[in-house]
Amino acid sequence: MYIKIDQSVYSLCDHIREISYSLHGYLKQGHLEKVYENGLANRLRKAGFIETVFQQHPMLVLDEDGTLLGDYFADLLVNQRLVIELKAVKALADEHTAQLLGYLRSSRIEHGLLINFGAPKLQIKKYALSEVT
Repeated sequence: MYIKIDQSVYSLCDHIREISYSLHGYLKQGHLEKVYENGLANRLRKAGFIETVFQQHPMLVLDEDGTLLGDYFADLLVNQRLVIELKAVKALADEHTAQLLGYLRSSRIEHGLLINFGAPKLQIKKYALSEVT
């Protein structure tokens, strides 16, 4: 079975990781999630993602037949193809992963990053959902 790998989204994730590490190195832990969201969005825009970074972007939750079931707000949406869920907690938990995976499934966006700025060491996890036929 052959799965096509989209290198551009992986390069994007690498770039976001670097910016996140830099932001965490500057702010450290202890701020509210919104501060990290604003900081990451600011630094991404300064890095050239001016028109493609959306904060608290409304996302639709769709049933398999396309029926609207509800909505949520993604912390960050980059390039209309990467959902970033931010946390400011001691450690990531299974429910944080489930939240991001639920967002990806319902919005039909394939890639997501879960980033925790609240721990002494920055935590970043990359997730990808794809339909293999």
